[in-house]
Amino acid sequence: QVQLVESGGGLVQAGGSLRLSCAASGRTFSIYNMGWFRQAPGKEREFVATINWYGGSTYYVDSVKGRFTISRDNAKNTLYLQMNSLKPEDTAVYYCAARVRDYVNLPVRQYEYDYWGQGTQVTVSS
Repeated sequence: QVQLVESGGGLVQAGGSLRLSCAASGRTFSIYNMGWFRQAPGKEREFVATINWYGGSTYYVDSVKGRFTISRDNAKNTLYLQMNSLKPEDTAVYYCAARVRDYVNLPVRQYEYDYWGQGTQVTVSS
């Protein structure tokens, strides 16, 4: 079992920045990949970014490339999402997710992940 707890969400003006954190606990040695997803009101949950836990390779959805950075601290078992130049359309609940069943390179689909956090709200005002 892996437990994930997100933090760092909040209200920010357009153009501002936030850093989300996702603390992993439990069988963290079994993590192969981690990712961030988001769900805006009335919309489906969508992929944002993913990272290979040990190799460090990353991949982003086009809408956040150049603005968001996913990173991890293996020693602290913590995943981060640095969000800069925020836009109102970035408003959503942000979820972190972990894959433990086996390794795949940069998974982007929800069903490719095994554990999920409870989410943290990010609101960007115009």
